[in-house]
Amino acid sequence: MSMPIINVGLVGARGHTGAELMRLIGGHPRFSLGFVSSREFAGQRVADHHDGVVGELRYQSSTPDNVATAGMDAYILAMPNNKAGEYIAALDAAGTNPVIVDLSADYRFDADWYYGLPELTRKGYDGQRRISNPGCYATAMQLVLAPMLDVLDGPAQCFGVSGYSGAGTTPSDRNDPVILRDNLMPYALAGHIHEREVSHRLGHPVEFMPHVAPHFRGITMTANMHLQRVFSRDEVVARYRERYADEPLVRIVDDAPWVSAIAGRHHVDIGGFALSADGRRLVAVATEDNLLKGAATQAMQNLNRAFALPELAGIPV
Repeated sequence: MSMPIINVGLVGARGHTGAELMRLIGGHPRFSLGFVSSREFAGQRVADHHDGVVGELRYQSSTPDNVATAGMDAYILAMPNNKAGEYIAALDAAGTNPVIVDLSADYRFDADWYYGLPELTRKGYDGQRRISNPGCYATAMQLVLAPMLDVLDGPAQCFGVSGYSGAGTTPSDRNDPVILRDNLMPYALAGHIHEREVSHRLGHPVEFMPHVAPHFRGITMTANMHLQRVFSRDEVVARYRERYADEPLVRIVDDAPWVSAIAGRHHVDIGGFALSADGRRLVAVATEDNLLKGAATQAMQNLNRAFALPELAGIPV
């Protein structure tokens, strides 16, 4: 007996993350892409713009009314910050109660929404149909800090470097390959939204310094942690291996991971564990693909859980 198809709508499909989501949904055993919106491409065939999509599905206008009347079982909102509210209001007014996964920061501080970083918040999922997807930087920061959270002494410092795809598709200095060539661009060095997000979620102060580099995709996150007591390197590594022993999308490695090795992959690498001579300062490095585990892959984990499917269904591990 075949299982029923779950229809998924994607709002804001033009961006890099939208393209990854279409590929993942297209390869999923139960999900079907039933609605795709884009102001720029409205009326055009999705297959003409994305190799992973077949058939006659066409882009629809991105108005809240169009989204609310599409009749999908689930929606992924892949839009810039401060845009989701009008779509949520329209869906509420329609009274259909679909599963909603929002990729923006709009609901990451809202206690009525489930914050979907499964490796750390899975036990808090209890059938919620409103899911806030963590930020890409915030995912890497939380995963690299969490195993040491109970022994941190003072704020943790995180130095992040992202490929320019993280700046989206709207033209700016931070996604212009010509400007970024042979360059490293610091920005928002205090008070970045992901700094506040991680500090809020972990309940511990984090100081975050983001940078954009000339590569297209992938994040390197170097975390500097002062510790309440002396640790050996073996004890630190054991903590990380124990914490993530049953997590296929978090891999503990010995050497510092390279961002080039994570591009196109769905997991996070954590390694490069280095201790100061007195054993009370730890530096560790996490790498992830910002478009995948930092966005699209995590959205699929959350959708799978919302429909009581295996969490990694449709995710090539």
